Amino acid sequence: MKTNIKTTLLLLAALVIIGSLLCALVGCAQNEVVDIHNPEDLVPPIYEGDIADLEQEMIPLSSSPPMFTISMPTAPGTNTKKNNKAEIDYSNTKDGYIMVRFLQSTSKQLRVIIKGPSAVQYTYTLKTNGDYEVYPLSDGNGSYMATVYEQIEGTRYSTANSASFDVTLNDEFAPFIRPNQYVNYKPDSKTVAKAAELIGNVDDLPGKISAIYNFVIKNLTYDRELAATVQSGYLPDVDVILEKGKGICFDYAAVMTSMLRSQGIPTKLVVGYAGQAYHAWINVYSDETGWINNVIFFDGKTWKLMDPTFASTGKQSSTVMNYIGDGTNYTSKFLY
Repeated sequence: MKTNIKTTLLLLAALVIIGSLLCALVGCAQNEVVDIHNPEDLVPPIYEGDIADLEQEMIPLSSSPPMFTISMPTAPGTNTKKNNKAEIDYSNTKDGYIMVRFLQSTSKQLRVIIKGPSAVQYTYTLKTNGDYEVYPLSDGNGSYMATVYEQIEGTRYSTANSASFDVTLNDEFAPFIRPNQYVNYKPDSKTVAKAAELIGNVDDLPGKISAIYNFVIKNLTYDRELAATVQSGYLPDVDVILEKGKGICFDYAAVMTSMLRSQGIPTKLVVGYAGQAYHAWINVYSDETGWINNVIFFDGKTWKLMDPTFASTGKQSSTVMNYIGDGTNYTSKFLY
């Protein structure tokens, strides 16, 4: 037993001596001190002849195309006019909108009237649920007055609150790039997701507009029943319209405007007259030509008015398309 232990100790000593000799001949690596705050220091350099295990580089993939970051309206309370009945938040006038809510429980109808520098009176419905509603400042820069009205009886209303304020927009697109009461979408809206799907990898503006336009006119039909029964104060619900696959002209325009704005394309929902008919259509901004008013559909040769309702219900017949034409049969009244 003693002999075996002695033999083992002699072998270990021999190995230590041999190891020391090898280090003297070829050199041995010393322990390195690394800064753990720099992970790259923990990775040894790869010299010619070294063998290393390298993981495959990941390729960025997505099941759906990236969507434009949507700027949603907020009511921060920085600038407000508030009383016991209604609150008007005009903190974000530079972004082209105000927000209003009614603070009392009521069964009466409520209205909001906004007058800007053009003196055009925009009349909106205000819901009675106490939630904020978003209203655009469509007249651009200048002085505004917003007034909240509560119904007394029939068409008689009393003033619940009012606020005056001056507007200097961050840019001319501000009122027409965000959601509002008529163009009411959210980042998780199905309408927004559909717009991203339709545009896919299309880079040019005419291509993006055409993809959305063609989808709307081919997949929505005119809701004649709703048209015959619709009441004052009607508000489009773009996801419901998309799901039903039908709507009135206001709905067509709201869906298209929502889709385009959700992709960062400045778009105006226009209400006015097509001949003698009260109607709705859209205008779009192009970097090459600026605001394309009344003539905004590029067919590969010329810009034409984008009237999704008429183009859809008329099945794009030559008679209908000629009427749409260059927009001379259309008169704008309100911009949303």
